[in-house]
Amino acid sequence: MSVHIQLKLFANLREFAPADTDRHPIESGQSIREVLASIGLPAEKAKLIFVNGTKGDLDTVLEGGERVGLFPPVAGG
Repeated sequence: MSVHIQLKLFANLREFAPADTDRHPIESGQSIREVLASIGLPAEKAKLIFVNGTKGDLDTVLEGGERVGLFPPVAGG
């Protein structure tokens, strides 16, 4: 069944953003890893993953309606 998520990509990950990030269609039960593959974003580039404000990972399963934030590796000192 097709549902939607809100997909927010930050910093240099924005280049992989699909046309409608506020209503990105997914299949219920897809993992973050599968969503990344569908938009052409290599999984190793998404170092921080948040789902509804809680830390997630590549194997987090989405049902639809979630807010997903993806961040690249953060450098700093």
